[in-house]
Amino acid sequence: MPDRAALVTGASSGIGLAIARMLGEEGLGLTVAARRPEKLAGAVAQLRGAGYEVEEVAGNMAEEADVQRIVAAHRERWGRLDVLVNNAGVGIGAAVGETVTRRIDMQLDVNLRAIILFYRECAALLRAAGAEHRNALVVNMSSISGKSGQPWLSVYSATKAAVIGWTQAMNKELGADGIKSVALCPGFVDTPMTEFVREQVAPDQMIRPEDISESVRYLLRTSPQCVVPEIVFQRPGEAL
Repeated sequence: MPDRAALVTGASSGIGLAIARMLGEEGLGLTVAARRPEKLAGAVAQLRGAGYEVEEVAGNMAEEADVQRIVAAHRERWGRLDVLVNNAGVGIGAAVGETVTRRIDMQLDVNLRAIILFYRECAALLRAAGAEHRNALVVNMSSISGKSGQPWLSVYSATKAAVIGWTQAMNKELGADGIKSVALCPGFVDTPMTEFVREQVAPDQMIRPEDISESVRYLLRTSPQCVVPEIVFQRPGEAL
């Protein structure tokens, strides 16, 4: 049984899978969650094929019951939580006059509400890890659009800005318990989520998922005396 454990949402591909792979390399036991069971199963096969210990839980992060079920499965398998990665997210572009309520709610629920629920459900486990080694870590996936709101991605930008604010609040609220929170704010990353922009930005010009996962490796290795509240990732020449 690994002596540390992590829970990663949105782990079936892209940034989430890259972070899960890195955490496995670092020796953590993994719980990985994503909405589509078949896609998650493929990612889990890769992780287990690399020799990592993995708990697999499919679920919709917009559903409170699924969030609770994911955390319960993690608790039952590992009994501890040292790293929580709130990576699941959805972005739907639309002009403001054409926004659809269902799509607004989906982005609010997955990008922001789910993060709040995971903190609530994981608070006791995180506090236990923080009391043990003062270095429990929560990674919240924001976006460069949370730093500078973007047209036609207004709802997405608003949710990602809220993630930054939530992260700041959690550092103030939970820091004394040995729990660190960080908001990661990348520009375009070469993942399925950025397919919509590939005519304007070629995939080989995008940030790599491994650039993001390596930043989390760095965060794992910082001392309890160091909190990194936010990291912004930009392509060369790109401005906020």
